[in-house]
Amino acid sequence: MAKHRTPYPAEFRAQIVELVKAGRTPEELAKEFEPTAQTIYNWVAQAARDAGTRLDGLTTAEREELTRLRRKVRQLELEREILSKAAAWFARETGTVPEKGSSS
Repeated sequence: MAKHRTPYPAEFRAQIVELVKAGRTPEELAKEFEPTAQTIYNWVAQAARDAGTRLDGLTTAEREELTRLRRKVRQLELEREILSKAAAWFARETGTVPEKGSSS
């Protein structure tokens, strides 16, 4: 399994993308710097999506929003599960079960 590494700083990624735009190849840059050629290709593609010149995926802002929304959904699902268990516990403790459709 691949080791997880700290993401490269945004400024570094932007500089590498600019070098590709200036004519350097990702393979050449991969030999000179640490990221692989495939990583550099990915950065160039993402920069094109963010600039609106490539439409085959999510922009960085869209990806961040999707991640935020997925976290929020997981949080709400957990809260719903906790509330459901608490309601069941209270119903058992008090010996009452609310009617279906009850607002309380």
